[in-house]
Amino acid sequence: MEHTDVIVVGAGISGLASASELVAAGVSVVVFEGRDRIGGRLLTHTVAGDAFDMGATWFWPGERRVETLIDRFALATHAQHLAGDAMYQAGQGAQRIDGNPIDVTSGRVTRGMSALAHAIADTMPAGTVRLSHAVAEISVTGRGVSAALTAPDGGQTTHTADQIIVALPPALALHRIRFTPALPDRLATLVARTPVWMGGIAKVVAVYDRPFWRERGLAGAGISHIGPLREVHDMSGPDGMPAALFGFAPSSATAISRNDVIEQLVALFGPDAADPIDLLVQDWRDEPFTSPPNVASLTSYDTFGHPLYTEPALDGRLHWASTETATVNPGHVEGALQAAHRAAAAALAHIHRTTNGAH
Repeated sequence: MEHTDVIVVGAGISGLASASELVAAGVSVVVFEGRDRIGGRLLTHTVAGDAFDMGATWFWPGERRVETLIDRFALATHAQHLAGDAMYQAGQGAQRIDGNPIDVTSGRVTRGMSALAHAIADTMPAGTVRLSHAVAEISVTGRGVSAALTAPDGGQTTHTADQIIVALPPALALHRIRFTPALPDRLATLVARTPVWMGGIAKVVAVYDRPFWRERGLAGAGISHIGPLREVHDMSGPDGMPAALFGFAPSSATAISRNDVIEQLVALFGPDAADPIDLLVQDWRDEPFTSPPNVASLTSYDTFGHPLYTEPALDGRLHWASTETATVNPGHVEGALQAAHRAAAAALAHIHRTTNGAH
């Protein structure tokens, strides 16, 4: 049975960031990830070598944690395109709006937001992050914690630690993991009610040979009450290339139809939208390591950053680190980093207290 100081559950940006802080502090860490990739909701697809974010896309001015990491790893960025008019679609059809009240000043990682996750992962020793290892049970005893895992070969294994950081959306953790002892009633009720940020959303990216909408003075931004996409934004790279539009379809939408999406983009941006080079669809509702089955019914966003998430649970052994638990910018990458720092600091403080007490 293997033992480390800390177990981190989930190799999304929050799990990776918390593990990286602990490694830098000299603590032994293992990160278990159920998927066969890192990044969680940071997911970048490539088309002909160009990067398109299918998960988190933006960072905003003043988000110092994201900006610090981008600077640290020298990642190229570019600004979200804002110039031009927006479109509005309702029962009377598509209408042009003077200016762009939809988009705001924000930045994007040119190689895709996943580059941030990979850069953090590369700072840690080989073997720290273990993919295709799904945690099925977390047990807490007087001496520490143990995690029961399903390994890539389908076998069962157990790993022990002094502390554990759960870097999953809380509702997903409650659905996938058995806690022994059970979470306290008040915490369990909170966890069960907390939405998964963007977990009930499908994201669609239409890739084109040029940003033709800009030729018409359009910003590539739109709001629709018809759908399937309820909002649309320009996803083009620096200077408009690679050219792309992306949009969100809400949880109420059924399976995304390629024809319906293209028909809508033509209605909003003209006939040039009819022939995308590629149409990428990422339905986060279908991601078992992001969204529990009831994700569409989770709507209590006032639970984000709840004080209970800042308190260690289960005899001070368990810490929450997903963006939903952040007290600053919950739902953003910035929030995930803030929660990661809090969880890592709490785990480290507990380890130091235990170590000092032993002496």
